[in-house]
Amino acid sequence: MAPSERVLMRGLTGKLGTVHKGVIRSLPPARFVLADHQILSVIKSGDLEVSPFEAEMIRPAALSLRLGAEASVLGAAQAVDARDLDTYPRLTPRLPDAFGRLVVNPGEVLLAPTMEKVAISNRLTGILDGISDVARLGISVVLSQQVSPGYGRPAGAVLTLEIVSRLPVPVMLYPGTRICNLMLMRCGRPAKSYSSMLHNHSRDVGAMPSNWHAYHKQPRPS
Repeated sequence: MAPSERVLMRGLTGKLGTVHKGVIRSLPPARFVLADHQILSVIKSGDLEVSPFEAEMIRPAALSLRLGAEASVLGAAQAVDARDLDTYPRLTPRLPDAFGRLVVNPGEVLLAPTMEKVAISNRLTGILDGISDVARLGISVVLSQQVSPGYGRPAGAVLTLEIVSRLPVPVMLYPGTRICNLMLMRCGRPAKSYSSMLHNHSRDVGAMPSNWHAYHKQPRPS
């Protein structure tokens, strides 16, 4: 490279560095996934409430949650119209069998609560996901993953798991065992908390069905 080219490159690099630093300064603070010691910290500060809480459920970068016992199976006898509540699947209770197991049959959608109730502050948000050992049994645990800032406030709420078997045979699950992970992240404080929104699930004490119909105010097709 000629001397004149090197001078030009140094000048351009300096200008780009100045612009780059300006951009970085204008961005909000970095958001990150909470590690184990940080999860303990937000529990102590009250930004995260978990009941019942056991410290061994904390993973390196997530909080494990356990399967609750009061489950229901989705059952539909007709086509489902998202605007028509009368067509929505009905919930049929699925009680544990004589051995205390929840049976998931092929192709079923089982709605089950977490054993824990959780409440998160407006400074946190979460992603719920199944654990790999359950996935490797052919079981999907979570179809809806986001846990919004303010979820469960003020008294705590269970999280509904949408459990689906991908196998051609029944699978037996045991309430009280670890089944999913809640990954937590810091976020900017929202103008409106999830728990203040209409049709939210912040007071759920058991697995709840869809309330999507409440958002469909348009007239039905004739």
